[in-house]
Amino acid sequence: MAKQSGPSNIAVIGMEWGDEGKGKIIDFLAEKADVVARFNGGNNAGHTIEVGDKKIVLHLVPSGVMHKDKLNVVGNGLVIDSKVLLQEIKFLEKNGIKISPENLVISENAHVILPHHIEEDKKIGGAIGTTSRGIGPAYSDKAARIGLKVYEVVDENIFRKRVGSEEFYQEYKGYADALKPYVNDTSTIINYAIEKSKKILFEGAQGTLLDIDHGTYPFVTSSNTTAGGVCTGLGISPKKVQSVMGVCKAYKTRVGMGPFPTEITGAIGEKIQKIGKEFGATTGRQRRVGWFDSLVGKYAVMINGIDSIALTKLDVFTTIDKLKICVAYKHKGNILKNFTTNIKVLQDCQPVYEEMDGWWDDLTKIKNYEQLPNNAKKYLRRIEELLKVPISIISVGPKREQTIVARNEFLI
Repeated sequence: MAKQSGPSNIAVIGMEWGDEGKGKIIDFLAEKADVVARFNGGNNAGHTIEVGDKKIVLHLVPSGVMHKDKLNVVGNGLVIDSKVLLQEIKFLEKNGIKISPENLVISENAHVILPHHIEEDKKIGGAIGTTSRGIGPAYSDKAARIGLKVYEVVDENIFRKRVGSEEFYQEYKGYADALKPYVNDTSTIINYAIEKSKKILFEGAQGTLLDIDHGTYPFVTSSNTTAGGVCTGLGISPKKVQSVMGVCKAYKTRVGMGPFPTEITGAIGEKIQKIGKEFGATTGRQRRVGWFDSLVGKYAVMINGIDSIALTKLDVFTTIDKLKICVAYKHKGNILKNFTTNIKVLQDCQPVYEEMDGWWDDLTKIKNYEQLPNNAKKYLRRIEELLKVPISIISVGPKREQTIVARNEFLI
């Protein structure tokens, strides 16, 4: 059967608290893309990609970098630690991945993280579980209109006027000189690519429930992680985003603090955590795990306008006898069918579960949907019914080839 014509560009968005496996999905989709453009966050993100015997964790460079001849764009919506970005470029080149201004461009209008941002974050970040990498304070300076943009840092005269008396000036001038060849007007570049009908992936960091406006505030990040952030973080019209793919796990995870209604404690939670290797790619912090929460899923679908879902880590459930899906919350005698970001309400919610039978088959070598065990198919179908969105991609392992395409009409 011939492939149906899919969208020319797709926004790939995390549906939960981040750590959904977006890096792998972007890497898988990037084979047929021309441009991969990151629109938010900073080096508080960690996108893990496994190709062959290589395991690469990316923090700032877009996940299309593992493919040759792809343009990778770091958009204006990011805050950039110049030192970390240069270290990442060197790390990639040591692993045989050539980086040049032909395959990596950095927005001149992105903001820069400076040493005092990191020190401030270390003092205040613990209360809400930030990564202490200066992300929040850099965004605060941006909102207060006292931040430094990339074009100001790579212009020696401007940079000297702004921070010339600071002790870090010489060090950061060196970083600026090294990054200068990569700096460009990325909004114009992306819009030109769209005009020329290039295939583009818009890469998000973190997830919907960490969005500064639509997440479980204050336990959120400092940027817009949802689909709306694509436009503000890259300088394109909403009309240019043709499709939104949401990425979610077969179960839920959360790093750091904040309410988590479906959290699993005890032996089953520890088993899922161990099999799924649930430790943060950026911080190494242990992730909390929980059953699939359809209220979270429906909320993400609504906020982002999700057209299809890439579901990851289905293989982790092998040997789990009984699976649960949350279909509602109980709150003070009432049944809630919709997710709420009201922390006072959410922290007192009790999940209402449906139970389904698990499976014992190894999924990691399965190549197509038909080969999946019946109980796995039933689990996937129930998620589709609850979220009213089709599942287009199923990940059954960390490697690129451990990916099942269930519906290719949603792929570029």
